[in-house]
Order: sequence, then C-alpha cells, then structure tokens
Amino acid sequence: MGATRTGRKPPRVGDQPLFRRMLIGIVLVIVALLIVAPLVVIGVEAFSKGWAVYRDTIIHPDTLHAIGLTVFAAIVAVPVNTAFGVAAAWSITKFDFWGRRFLLVVIEIPFSVSPIVAGVAYLFVYGLQGVFGPTLDEYGVKILFAIPGIILASMFVTAPFVARELIPLMQAQGRDLEEAATSLGASGWRTFFSVTLPNIKWALLYGVVLCNARVMGEFGAVSVVSGNIRGQTNTLPLHIELLYHDYQAAGAFAAASILALIAVFTIIAKVALERQGAGRVRRPALVANPAEKTQ
Repeated sequence: MGATRTGRKPPRVGDQPLFRRMLIGIVLVIVALLIVAPLVVIGVEAFSKGWAVYRDTIIHPDTLHAIGLTVFAAIVAVPVNTAFGVAAAWSITKFDFWGRRFLLVVIEIPFSVSPIVAGVAYLFVYGLQGVFGPTLDEYGVKILFAIPGIILASMFVTAPFVARELIPLMQAQGRDLEEAATSLGASGWRTFFSVTLPNIKWALLYGVVLCNARVMGEFGAVSVVSGNIRGQTNTLPLHIELLYHDYQAAGAFAAASILALIAVFTIIAKVALERQGAGRVRRPALVANPAEKTQ
C-alpha cells in the first residue's frame, strides 16, 4: 500500500551501487580472462614469427585443403539441417500427432550427447565392424575415414540449431495465420512461403548462422570419423591440432586465427540479425500506438 501511494518501487536485489559495481566488475573480469584473452593470444601468437610464416602457413596445400574441406562440409550440412529444422519446427508447432513430444526430445539429443560419443556411435554403425559396414564395403561405399563421414558427423552435432531457434517462435505465433490462409484456399507451399516464412525469417537466419559456425568449428565427432589423414580428411580444427603436435605453434595459431575470425563474423552477424528481427517486431507496435491514443 505504502509503495503504491508514494509511487516508489520496492527495492530490488542489487540496487545498491556498491553491489552493482562489484557484480559488473566480476563479469568483466571473467569475460576478459575466459573470452578476450584467448582471442588476443591467438592473434599475437599467429604473427609471433612474422608475416612470412603466417602467410606460408595459410597458403600451404594442407591448410588450403583443410579450409576447403571445412567449407565443403558446411555447404552440405547447413542446408540439409536448415531444411530439417524448418520441417521439424513446422511439424511440431503446426500439427498435433502421436509422438510429437518424443520428436522434440530426439531433436535435443545432439546437445546432450558428447560429440566424441557420437563419432564412436558412427563407427559402430558404418564401420567395418558395424551394422552397415560390411554391406557398404561389399559395394565399395566408404563412409568413415572419408568425406561422407565428416559430413554426417557435422550434420549430427548441428541438427538442433535451426529447429531450436524456430520452435519457440512458431509456438508463440500459433496457427491462426496458417489456418486463415488455408481456409482462403491457399495451398500448403503457398501458405509456407507467403505466411510462415516471412514471420520466421530472422530466427531462421540466426539459426543458420549458428549452425554454420558450429560446423566449421566441430572437432570431437569429426576427429573420430575422419581418420586425421593429412591433406585428405583433415578439417581446419583437426589441421590445427596436427600443426601443434608437430611443434609448429606459430602455424597452429595462424590456422586458428581463421576460425577466430569466423567466430567474430558470426557474432557480428548474430547481433545484426537480432537487431533486424527486433526492429521488425517493434515497428508495428510503434505505428499502432498513435491510433490507440486517438481512440
């Protein structure tokens, strides 16, 4: 009652200036030590032996092959997982069917399973001693220790990213717009491209950016199924490990700087997409406010 009459809000935890400054200071110190410092070290060590060593490492055939293989894995895995994420999110949020909750749990499995465990599981499925290994070997199809295995492992660890971005948004949006479109005679594809896709495009792009970054940085699952064959099945993270084990620290940091740059660009894209998406959500409310006031 007293707080309502005087117009004063009740005190909140952390309103005291000293506590607030201490909390912010602790967060800044942790960010500096755990995030900023490693990135700075990567940049410094990458050029510790000069520009020539950095350039020679980047243009080395093995490094270029690792970069190309990493990009190729992303080109294949990201569109497939994007299509899967959209289909899964649409199915879970727009339809009622038996096993709906189970499907949602299955989509979350790659987040709870260690990537190395996922790689070992692929060995027991597609390896020579696995379930399908002997049959594949009989027909000359090679999955493991080859590019297909790398792509499969990358797809496994990144499968939930797009779906997890879309499902909460599509659940909040409900089904009214799609049902209205279909009641007016729109086909399923027309409804998706004209109604659903415009409403989820920013979340979809955000999920694609995260999925792409995860594919390019994946190490655990890919290290198990690729065989670490230099110049053949080495992605960029695996190539960094090989350089480090060969006591080429400057070269390892030089290759790592590429992944660090990808991470920085991913953060920039993430922030830009968040701002664009927030702008699209807020503008209708801003336009509607004057009309509400005139009423």
